[in-house]
Amino acid sequence: MTALSEQTEVVLATSNLPNSEPQSAEPRSPELLSPELPTPELADSSLSPAALASLIDQHQGDVWRYLRYLGAASADADDLTQETFLALSRSKFQQRSQRETGTYLRRVARNQLLMFRRLQGREIDTVQLEAAEQVWAEVVPAAGMNALLATLAECLQSLDGRAREAIHLCYREDLSRQAMAAALGMKPEGIKTLLRRTRDALRDCIQRKMHSQS
Repeated sequence: MTALSEQTEVVLATSNLPNSEPQSAEPRSPELLSPELPTPELADSSLSPAALASLIDQHQGDVWRYLRYLGAASADADDLTQETFLALSRSKFQQRSQRETGTYLRRVARNQLLMFRRLQGREIDTVQLEAAEQVWAEVVPAAGMNALLATLAECLQSLDGRAREAIHLCYREDLSRQAMAAALGMKPEGIKTLLRRTRDALRDCIQRKMHSQS
């Protein structure tokens, strides 16, 4: 499966994360770090406190979503996001473009996740991790996930009632195919077909809208 064919899965799987309409009290807000982050660690850093605060404001939501996308639990993603920006504050990082900054932060976040998994005594497939990074880099625009979620919201509005309900039951309610079939008065195989066609339609809509904006 190519990155473009996985685009809708990536967006839908993170569409109920911070900065979009939550389905419950979880997940928690990505506003984890105060712009008043204590700065003793900045003594050897190339970042000023103001620059660090700006990076936190711009990127912490996407770092959190990225960690969730890589499999971190919500609470773990909270902690790892903080560790990512603390590591950044101690680094010699020089800010460049939005895309380069995002790439650098994802690398730091992946390293934090790897260290965390090792402390847990859990193995993690680094090949799959790199493959996941490639999909994210190709799917998510330089402006970040919020731009992609906004496009998704527009495309969801174009779905008819049953297709939209199927997406809601699958990605918001996390129902099984059998439970979805019962709720929608369909057979499980019909649900499978409906979801595939709906994801394809959303993917095409997202690609078309993002291409027109580029």
